[in-house]
Amino acid sequence: MIAADVVLGTDVVIHHPQLVNLYGCRIGDATRIGTFVEIQRGAAIGHSCKISSHTFICDGVTIEDGVFVGHGVMFTNDRFPRALAEDGRLQTDSDWELVPTRVCRGASIGSHATILPGVTIGEGALVGAGAVVTRDVPPHAVVAGVPARVVGDVRLMAAAREQEPAVGATAPALEGRSSR
Repeated sequence: MIAADVVLGTDVVIHHPQLVNLYGCRIGDATRIGTFVEIQRGAAIGHSCKISSHTFICDGVTIEDGVFVGHGVMFTNDRFPRALAEDGRLQTDSDWELVPTRVCRGASIGSHATILPGVTIGEGALVGAGAVVTRDVPPHAVVAGVPARVVGDVRLMAAAREQEPAVGATAPALEGRSSR
């Protein structure tokens, strides 16, 4: 369901509009949204983003332009979630503090990562699949694990990829060797 209060930019692609739950959010131009995605009121998605299937983006999350969000990524916005207030009644919006989260331009988040509230994922950063992000991720950092730790730099990885031989190229160490 796409609620009437959703602000959709131009050329937004929602693969199965009947299989998403979008309400009170803003989606930027040329963004693609997969099946079974929920984006809550107050969330903002930039332009040219890809939000993969089964992802949950809650109130308080801002995703800047050109961000990739893998399958099944979960954002949270409450540091101390509880069903009941101290007096035993069900909590309302006034009983908890919404803690905002930001994903900066060009970042990528791998499938099934969990992003805790109050963090900033820096520009161009890469969050590994299954990581649990509990603190800020520096720009261009590669983080992985539970909890997520810096394991590299995207810029160095890109430089290393440029040095790899092209697909189908013969590795020099194997030239002239028998295939037996």
